[in-house]
Amino acid sequence: MPYVYKHRRPPEPWREFRHKTRHAVLLPFFAMEYSFEWLAYLLSQWSLLEVLEYAGSFSILIAVIFYFAESGERTQARHYQAWQVINTAQGKGGSGGRIDALQALNDDGVALVGVDVSKAALPGVRLDRADLHRGNFQEADMRDARLHGANLEFADLYNANLRSADLRGANLRDADLRLADLANANLAGADLSNAKLADADLTGVSNWQQATVEGAHLFGVDHPPDGFVAWAKQHGAIVEEPTTQR
Repeated sequence: MPYVYKHRRPPEPWREFRHKTRHAVLLPFFAMEYSFEWLAYLLSQWSLLEVLEYAGSFSILIAVIFYFAESGERTQARHYQAWQVINTAQGKGGSGGRIDALQALNDDGVALVGVDVSKAALPGVRLDRADLHRGNFQEADMRDARLHGANLEFADLYNANLRSADLRGANLRDADLRLADLANANLAGADLSNAKLADADLTGVSNWQQATVEGAHLFGVDHPPDGFVAWAKQHGAIVEEPTTQR
């Protein structure tokens, strides 16, 4: 619907218009308003103005169409930049923008299979339901990380800091968690089948009764909760020191 251009009626005669003011001092302002009304009326008779207004609305529509048409290219560029941030900082300490890059990729549904963030500082990183299959998190600081439902199968978490991490429903099958700090981590529904947890710190881990530990290597775990070792052994975990083959 046109905004500037609209059908106008000619202004009423000046004799009638001027009677709207009760004070003579305001008459000059009313005269100015009357002039503008006539100017607006005359301009409204120009079809050119109507054409220009429709052209402006059409240009906005074209811009919107192009914006959505190019959304795929913008997304690809954003993903490329995120991977650049991650790969450029590979093997280095600190965050280096990797927290935002990882979260952005995961939020867009991009698989992070084999990602290498070893030694990175990623406290509080939010990677719920991320595909981190075979990722390298060796010695990474992932305190308070949100990894609810994440796929960490065959991931390298050797000496990783996972204090207070949310590992509910995480797939940690065959993951290397040796020397990992799992203090106060939430293991509800986590699958630790065949995972290596030798010398891992299990101080205060919660909901471990809901985890799957069949085949998990638990020899030498530090500070396990009361009853954990016996429970784990009963559910198929390996808690004895492996024998040396001769």
